[in-house]
Amino acid sequence: MKKLLHAEIVEKRLTEEQAAQAQRHPITLMVDNVRSLYNVGSLFRTADSAFIQEIILCGYTPHPPRKEIEKTALGATNTVPWRYFSRAVEAVETLRSEGKKIIAVEIADTHRMYDTLVSDDYPLVLIVGNEITGIADEVMALVDDTIEIPMYGVKHSLNVSVATGIALYEAVKIWRSNTF
Repeated sequence: MKKLLHAEIVEKRLTEEQAAQAQRHPITLMVDNVRSLYNVGSLFRTADSAFIQEIILCGYTPHPPRKEIEKTALGATNTVPWRYFSRAVEAVETLRSEGKKIIAVEIADTHRMYDTLVSDDYPLVLIVGNEITGIADEVMALVDDTIEIPMYGVKHSLNVSVATGIALYEAVKIWRSNTF
């Protein structure tokens, strides 16, 4: 077994031009009031690797161009389409009008597990929220459903970028298993 060299890895990846033309997974990530520029950069990088449709940044979530975002995004701000809405409620209304199902990744009184998505959930919007307070109540009132990642230890939540990675890759896995 041999670790691949950078040049070998690049050979197996899409170019930016190919990515701009390729069909992406029908998943949108909506980021509401996440304050850390480094978390935002990480979310862009994860969104690129999962090859989702776009990121929606809302509220006081920082958005490109910012060097702190680029530090962790490593260029993914150039490869992932994104939009900014000052109000998350407006973003939800817009996304719903585009025919997308709105699902919060949140700890809530009613939820289902993150690995129970079905084909009727797509095209899908996954909403993640603030690192401390989560998704705002006014946004939670508008979602179609909530998914939760089980926590087996003492802590009750994961870092927003880690939780997003888990939820996005599970959503991609479920989509691909239903379509290929």
